[in-house]
Amino acid sequence: MKHSLIALSLSAVMVSSAYAATDSYTIDPHHAFPIFEVSHLGFSTQRGRFDETSGKVTLDFAAKTGSVALTINTKSLDMGFPLWNEHVSDGFFHPEKFPTMTYKSTKLIFEGDKVVAADGDFTLLGVTKPLRVTVTGFHCGVNPMNKKSLCAGDVSATFKRSDYGMMTYLPAIGDDIKINVPIEAYKD
Repeated sequence: MKHSLIALSLSAVMVSSAYAATDSYTIDPHHAFPIFEVSHLGFSTQRGRFDETSGKVTLDFAAKTGSVALTINTKSLDMGFPLWNEHVSDGFFHPEKFPTMTYKSTKLIFEGDKVVAADGDFTLLGVTKPLRVTVTGFHCGVNPMNKKSLCAGDVSATFKRSDYGMMTYLPAIGDDIKINVPIEAYKD
């Protein structure tokens, strides 16, 4: 019994140490505005952004593991003026039926102590497909303004909207969508 109690105590210490190595972060919604771009009739590149984003990040630098969960509110689309917002929102994103799009990583890719990419699942219009995102400018530190610990970087990816059933105005409106998301996530 005594040996079992010691083994159980050691196991509890080892498990709690493993969890202590993983840090949790909350994405700052005031510094995460996803911007997307698409070819418009082959003449110009049109851009829009989403004004409401939330999510969590976990990082274990020693084990080179972690996760990202990002949710974008499709109702927060901003194309620059109300009529254009309504046209793009209703014609492409269908926010009443699909109020969010999400990204959930399955693996973070590190180079040294920097996250440089992530593999995961992207869900748009109720369709989920694997998507690799690239991370540039990743670093962690203390925000000099509020003195809080954070990790930050710019996340980008390109995908075909038709893969997710977004067929409106193809091929006049481009199939390739590029999305960029600046992320600042504060340590919990």
